[in-house]
Amino acid sequence: MKKTLFIIFSFILLPLLYISWPAYQGLAYRGMLPMIGFNYIAWPSEQPTSNEVLDDRFNQTANQALTALTIQQQNVAAPGYTAAVARNGKLLWSGSVGWADIRNKIKMTTDTQLRIGSTSKAMTATGLARLVDSGKLNLDSPLSDYFDVVPNPNWTNITARQLASHMAGIPHYGDNTEKLGMLETISAQTHFPDPLDAIALFDESDMLFAPGEKFSYSSLGTVLLSTLMQSKAKMSYQAYMQQAVFDQLAMNATFTETPNQTSDKLAAFYWQDKTQLTRLKPWYDIDLSHRLAGGGWVSTSKDLVKLGQGFMNNDFISEQTRTMFWTPQKTNNGEVNPQKYGIGWRINALNLGEGYPPLTFIHHGGVSAGAQSFLMIIPEYQLSLSVNANIRTDVFSDFASVSYEIARLFIDEIEKQNHQRQ
Repeated sequence: MKKTLFIIFSFILLPLLYISWPAYQGLAYRGMLPMIGFNYIAWPSEQPTSNEVLDDRFNQTANQALTALTIQQQNVAAPGYTAAVARNGKLLWSGSVGWADIRNKIKMTTDTQLRIGSTSKAMTATGLARLVDSGKLNLDSPLSDYFDVVPNPNWTNITARQLASHMAGIPHYGDNTEKLGMLETISAQTHFPDPLDAIALFDESDMLFAPGEKFSYSSLGTVLLSTLMQSKAKMSYQAYMQQAVFDQLAMNATFTETPNQTSDKLAAFYWQDKTQLTRLKPWYDIDLSHRLAGGGWVSTSKDLVKLGQGFMNNDFISEQTRTMFWTPQKTNNGEVNPQKYGIGWRINALNLGEGYPPLTFIHHGGVSAGAQSFLMIIPEYQLSLSVNANIRTDVFSDFASVSYEIARLFIDEIEKQNHQRQ
């Protein structure tokens, strides 16, 4: 009898464990449940570096930037970091420190590809801006203009502008009341080749508010936006981004991380024990296609600064469209949203410290599965800067703060060179 009960219990329990294990991993790797497993890796004592200087006038600055990057990597015990700086359409410097893959002893290089999380939204915004410039997409047309049958009737009057500026009322992952869809975004085990398939994860969820009434950050809203883009582009979102953005800017290292598209330059990604930062664990296998437009692209620091340079180029994005995208958007009551979020970009004052002029910078950061990313643009200096790592810190600024130090170094050198020419 006991043996029979054990067999029955096993037949019930094992399928439940099989189904629930990916979701458990998703929550554990995000610090919401205890971590289980034995494949831990120690942070290596040896930390290789690489330094690529494309403009000899910035040799000293590049060395200082690499030193800053190395100190930051050691402070947070990240497996590896990469960074790049570009100006006036040209790459000035890129550097790396640490490891792309610790177990296989693959060094981090300036060509290592990493998950960029929500920095994907800046990519999507660039594709969106190109559609606006071409006259193919009106930011203020309702969803009813894109779908014969709108997937959720509450979405009927939502616009592309509201989706791109997070004022549509679409929930973020954790606010999704379609529970099976929410679990799928946590476990991330299903491949969605078409964003139209991915919106099924949240198309029955409650709205957070009426479109345009408030601001609430939503990666799922950006996924919905990508379906509008592919509708107007007359091709898949992925194909459109490749044709209209990546090919145009020679972003040859940017791709979707899918079972059918892999790269030998893709980093390994890591979870970090917050009680012992040097204790690492490889991130479990996931598929981020359900969030591609809002957080699923893979890229390099060098490709991301090309994106920043492209957005400042009048031949690529018109000045009128760029100004619109880099203007904080307003809710229905006429007030600027609390995060000063534009159309796919954040716009903020940049305080580099005493002695530096007041500047505005355009930026977007991203947090992904075992990775973090940051892209900043400083239009006054025609400067773009990106930093990426194959770890995720609890506090984003612990990862990204080195960006400001690198920006200071390059602005100092630019000002010095400008003064010498006077």
